[in-house]
Order: sequence, then structure tokens, then C-alpha cells
Amino acid sequence: MFPKNAWYVACTPDEIDSKPLGRQICGEKIVFYRGAGGKVAAVEDFCPHRGAPLSLGFVREGQLVCGYHGLEMGCDGKAISMPGQRVRGFPCIRSYPVEERYGFIWVWPGDKEQADPAQIHHLEWADNPEWAYGGGLYHINCDYRLMIDNLMDLTHETYVHASSIGQKEIDEAPVNTRVEGEQVITSRFMDNIMPPPFWRMALRGNGLADDVPVDRWQICRFSPPSHVMIEVGVAHAGHGGYEAGPEHKASSIVVDFITPETETSHWYFWGMARHFRPQDKELTDTIREGQGKIFGEDREMLELQQANLLRHPERRLLALNIDAGGVQSRKVLDKWLAREAGDGQPAAA
Repeated sequence: MFPKNAWYVACTPDEIDSKPLGRQICGEKIVFYRGAGGKVAAVEDFCPHRGAPLSLGFVREGQLVCGYHGLEMGCDGKAISMPGQRVRGFPCIRSYPVEERYGFIWVWPGDKEQADPAQIHHLEWADNPEWAYGGGLYHINCDYRLMIDNLMDLTHETYVHASSIGQKEIDEAPVNTRVEGEQVITSRFMDNIMPPPFWRMALRGNGLADDVPVDRWQICRFSPPSHVMIEVGVAHAGHGGYEAGPEHKASSIVVDFITPETETSHWYFWGMARHFRPQDKELTDTIREGQGKIFGEDREMLELQQANLLRHPERRLLALNIDAGGVQSRKVLDKWLAREAGDGQPAAA
């Protein structure tokens, strides 16, 4: 189940640079392209003539042209022209509110009358030259809520990511979960520990010693419908931990935009926003490569978890104290779904 009256990351600008992109978002088949003046447009991926996917077509002078018989579509979903044919009576297809902001293309798959671009979360790191960002995209065959569960409980790092960011101290440190409005926050702080391999690399990247004890933190913030931002970092022990000055630490925000495709699959836009040495492109590439391997390990685990859950739908899963972040996040989502159902809007595809 997924809310539709919400802004989701649909793609990155480079994905529509050369041709239209077809992508399923919250059960909706949508084609994204650049229309007149380079402005992003999104319409139903369905040609009203014979039902061909418009994403197999091309863009000509700002108009989307079907690759089957040449029907031209406007960004409002109305047919414009077709070689040798009159199109005035052609049925319209659906168009979707779409925004290009912060280096992403955002789409509202629900009721367009409720779409307000001001509701797109402000991303300070995305338009601040003091930050650098690098990321990627994975298609993952599991319920998007399983990914939220995964990101709101980082205990799994000790086991799934033992060679990169995992360490036994994660298991041993107490976890705190709280709800502020519709945001769920889970935090864990570890003092005077040795940094794991990924963070040793980050310390070196910031010109800091990597073989001394550090204070480490993880602060996970879930915002509906499915965005998780995780403040992570390490600071040389004895300098204030999370509050340490930039000369003593390496800190970042793990960026997670989780966009449902179907009830058992989603698009996962992952990345890391870094608040040190933002001009160092080589460091950005190194961190992106390391992070990509880490999230690849998550993908394998989550897809097999989903397969098990589909195989045994009758089995009840346990909820422990470490699961509180995911549990509270699902409660927020349930409220969104109930609100949509009360508005007469579909809760899911």
C-alpha cells in the first residue's frame, strides 16, 4: 500500500536527456520527457491511437511523438497531430504534475488538484556549494516499506555490511526512537570506538588520522511518504562527537528516496551528501563506489526477504525495540493512507 497524493522522485535529469523515459510509479505507467523550452513533462505512457507505449517514441520540437504511427502528444495529454489524420476527437490521456528540483525529477501520481510544489522537502545540501553529492539508482524487488524498515534500523550493518560499515558496537549501543509530528527519528551514538573500513576511508579523505578512536553517530529521519535522511559520521574521540568542529570529523547525510513501483518493487535513489572537501571529485567517486557496494548488499537481502514473505504470508513477524523506527514509520504511512481513503482517493494501485 502506498500513498499517491505525494511527491516522489521519479528519475534524474540525465535519464531524460536523449529520449523519453518510461517508468512505473505507484502503479502508474508514466513517460517523462523534456517538452517545449526543455521543461519536464509527464503523461500516461499510453498512446490513445493503438495503446502503444509513448516511451518508445521520441521528442520533436518539444512534442512527444509516438514511435508506432507518429501521433504527436502535448504535455497536457491532448493529441496535437498525426500524419494524414484528424485528431480533434482523440481521447485525452492523463498528465501528471512534475517538478525539476534539487537535481531530481519529482512526480505527483495522485490527484493533480492537490499537488503543491511547496510540499517537496527542502534539501539544504542540494543547493549549497559547501556540500558535495554523489549517488545512484537501484531497482529492488521488494515492498518499499521493507526498505524503510531497513534504513530505520541500522542494527543490520553489523551483519550485512561486516566488511565496510558494520561493527559490534552498533549492537551494543542503545537506540532511541521518537516521533516529531509526521517525522520519525531513530538515533544511536557510539563513543570511543575504532572506525570501520568505510569510515577510515572517509577520515583519510578529510585529511584526518584513521587509526585512532572515534565517536560515531547515526541519526535516521523518516519523512512521509518514503524519504529517509540519515546523518552519519565519526569524530576523533574527545572533541565533542556529533558536535565536534569540522576539523575533527568526517560527516555526511545518507540520502534515500524510495519510490514505489508496485506493491512488491520500488525504485531506490541512494546517495551521500558530504560536508567536507566538496570540490574533491575523486573523493566523491570513491565514496559513491563504496556506498553502491553497501546498498547492493541490502538489495540482495531485501529481495530474498520479500520472496520469503510471499512464500509464507501467514507468518507473523516479530517487532523488537530495534524495530521501533520502522514500526512508527508505518504508523505514519497508515495515517496517510487512511486520509487518502477518506478523501475518496485510491490508497494504492
